[in-house]
Amino acid sequence: MNTKYIFVTGGVVSGLGKGITAASLGRLLKNRGYKVTIQKFDPYINVDPGTMNPYEHGEVFVTDDGAETDLDLGHYERFIDENLTKNSSVTMGKIYQSVIEKERRGDYLGKTVQVIPHITNEIKEKIYGFEDTDTDIVITEVGGTVGDIEGVSIIEAIRQVGLEKNKEDVVYIHVTLLPYVFGSNEIKSKPTQHSVKELQSVGIKPDILVCRTEQEIPDNVREKLSLFCNVRKSSVIQNKTADCLYAVPLMLEEEGLAREVCNHLRLEKYIPNNTKWEEMIEKIRNIDENEIVNIGLVGKYIKLEDSYISVIESLYHAGFANHVKVKIKLIDSEKITRENVKEQLKELDGIVIPGGFGDRGIQGMIETIKYVRENNIPFLGICLGMQMAVVEFAKDVLGIDDADSEEFNKETKNQVIHIMEEQKKINKKGGTMRLGAYPCIIKEKTLAQKLYGETEISERHRHRFEYNNDYRERLEEAGLKVSGTSPDGLLVEMVEIENHPYFIAGQFHPELKSRPNRPAPLFVGLVKNAKELKKN
Repeated sequence: MNTKYIFVTGGVVSGLGKGITAASLGRLLKNRGYKVTIQKFDPYINVDPGTMNPYEHGEVFVTDDGAETDLDLGHYERFIDENLTKNSSVTMGKIYQSVIEKERRGDYLGKTVQVIPHITNEIKEKIYGFEDTDTDIVITEVGGTVGDIEGVSIIEAIRQVGLEKNKEDVVYIHVTLLPYVFGSNEIKSKPTQHSVKELQSVGIKPDILVCRTEQEIPDNVREKLSLFCNVRKSSVIQNKTADCLYAVPLMLEEEGLAREVCNHLRLEKYIPNNTKWEEMIEKIRNIDENEIVNIGLVGKYIKLEDSYISVIESLYHAGFANHVKVKIKLIDSEKITRENVKEQLKELDGIVIPGGFGDRGIQGMIETIKYVRENNIPFLGICLGMQMAVVEFAKDVLGIDDADSEEFNKETKNQVIHIMEEQKKINKKGGTMRLGAYPCIIKEKTLAQKLYGETEISERHRHRFEYNNDYRERLEEAGLKVSGTSPDGLLVEMVEIENHPYFIAGQFHPELKSRPNRPAPLFVGLVKNAKELKKN
């Protein structure tokens, strides 16, 4: 079978759920027995979102191979349950960087370097990069909306793909908004018509429209869209707000999205096997509304929920596994003080402190950790959360008043978190980052082993500073046990407290591998203990 290509573009406004549409379609095609991968093209000039403020673009999702990517890759992985790579995240910054490097090397033999063909060829090279793999279908989401000046060359490149490949090997899906005007009590199709016209003006005829709407689409509106947008009526797909994010694939299945894609691509495996996904959604919907666990997420980027989207979804996954609804309270760590910490954390059954960079809000995290440690509240620390757990323990239990992280205080004599000597040898600051999947050896008879059920795991990292082994013996003797390390034993990956209902922290980011059908063990344990303590 030839590799099939699906392109998902957006129109009218951003934030319509192109990523969820692409991820849901990927799940539906996977349930038909196809090997599916998804990639995202972002039109911004940044090489990757790694240096971007979380308020700009939400969380940075990290793949096994260490790529810092757009948060939509998290949605892709959670829905299709496949580990993606750096090839699934492409920015115009990467494209321009690659083309300029080739020009400097003389690869273009003195030719004038232009958007067409050089930039567009580089984009197509990324699209065609899956052809020599076992991938059957490549779904490509184009960031932004049609008409954005930054995305013109991406749109042109995907137009060329439709010209170069067989007609039955390429399908274009356009996601648009159908606004409902309450004054006239009707759904308006004109914004979608204009968006499709914009797409047609650059040579792309959409095959399928996915229409984001809060109301049922009347038959006459479907007919109007079909007529004026030049798509079949059966290819006008309604995408309403679902009661559960992970129910969207089943909703789109009922609407006929996968059916239309199969018809366009002439796919032989037509009948889906959605049974396991349906059972999962049924289980989620059957959770008792009164079974609630309240989890506090204490972080520094809480003004934009997308900054912690993988952590939030992982907590929901853990709720599914424990048959309980998880309600999440986002708490700004900058606003927590020793005087108000009790008030800030009241009525919470568990606490998560996620990753982050910089010293803003650090004292609030330390006060939070001290409170949950002393008051037996279930706690999970992630990356920076683990580092602050070590700092707090060193300060309060060992009595090292100036204990700190080298990231925040280069002058302190007691850097319990520091950059290791091997990393200091690397001159470029960015080169010191530990990115991607690394193995972790778990000690036997620890909480970590009980949670994971094994002694060797692999988790994804995104950090620069490490636990300082010079303090390891003292910290362990005082009760902060090391339960996971790198295979050589030099890097501390996990710490925990034995005489506590649930106090565990990891240097890695377990949320990056959590799936609705395979939740991350550390989150499952947090919610389970929070549920049990609440009942008692």
